[in-house]
Amino acid sequence: MSVAWGVAGIAAAWLGFAYVGYPLTLYLLARFAPRPLRRGDVTPPLSLILAVHDGADELAAKLDNTLACTYAGARQVIVASDGSSDGTEALARAYANRGVELVALPERRGKEAAQAAAIARATGEILVFSDLSARLEPDALTAIVRPFADPAVGCVSSEDVVEGGSGEGAYVRLEMALRQWESEAASLVGLSGSFFAARRELGDPWPDDLASDFRTALEAGRRGLRAVSEPAARARFGVTEDAAAEWARKVRTVRRGLAVLFRYRALLDPRRGRLALAVWGHKLARFTSPFALVALLVASAAAAATSAPAAALLAAQLAAYAAGLWALARPSDGAGRLPRLAGYFLLVNASMLVAWAYHVSGRRAVTWAPTRR
Repeated sequence: MSVAWGVAGIAAAWLGFAYVGYPLTLYLLARFAPRPLRRGDVTPPLSLILAVHDGADELAAKLDNTLACTYAGARQVIVASDGSSDGTEALARAYANRGVELVALPERRGKEAAQAAAIARATGEILVFSDLSARLEPDALTAIVRPFADPAVGCVSSEDVVEGGSGEGAYVRLEMALRQWESEAASLVGLSGSFFAARRELGDPWPDDLASDFRTALEAGRRGLRAVSEPAARARFGVTEDAAAEWARKVRTVRRGLAVLFRYRALLDPRRGRLALAVWGHKLARFTSPFALVALLVASAAAAATSAPAAALLAAQLAAYAAGLWALARPSDGAGRLPRLAGYFLLVNASMLVAWAYHVSGRRAVTWAPTRR
């Protein structure tokens, strides 16, 4: 019994740090000891890079949206085709008279490899990356460069706006609040892959085997620069209707995230100060929380036969999991917000367990399949 309660206590404390303690610490730091950030109306030359694999059905809308964004400075738009076999490259060439350039890899090598090829062609001081599914607001480019008025800023993340009332939407809104506190109190340890910007020097080198949105934030921190969020730079996208595609995306994202975390594990050193706190709280604690959830479930089940509090704890967990599974199984039934959030939480944590299995076995994820929204 004592062993079971000890395991349950450790697991609960770790989960409490990941989902309550770390966000609360960030909030207090952001409120009472923020790191100042200077914003300004700067217009450095931009190179906007769209990595695409077989995206002909979405590319025209994305290019029209991008070209419609207002920006007072010089702007270069590059479509980086990752071995596309549909009409992606022909469509990109059709926009050449509007200033769009094409960089085409002859074979599929992965998103980061396509981005690296585009960076070699880029002429801008600031590199901007966006996904096909993200629709930028008209002033998004103007907004995302404003923090670069501060020389201590290395990269800037947009704010994701998920349209719809799914569990994914609620999860993203919570994540955006956490990211804003992290930006004010420390430094981001992950950028929105759908839309982010970085100083050109962070593109040298540009590893093709590490997730660029996560790696760029950590590389900025390693070099003594900040990664910050710009709430005025907004990118909108719809929820994922295909549950299988969303599951595959989550597993792939965590697999790639684990590879970055292990490569940059030196940033866990407490001497890194607030940056280390962010890596511990936002990444390591999150990535290991599924193991704490399993330990809490097993420990409470072991003690439930002889302990009423343990039985109540077990019942609460089973009820939450049942609600989440129901919301995942019947998404079209309009489940309430809490069941939808529980379902997405369950999906995320289950995908982390699968991603860990891939990572431990040495199987890395390099190529990517863009999520259709």
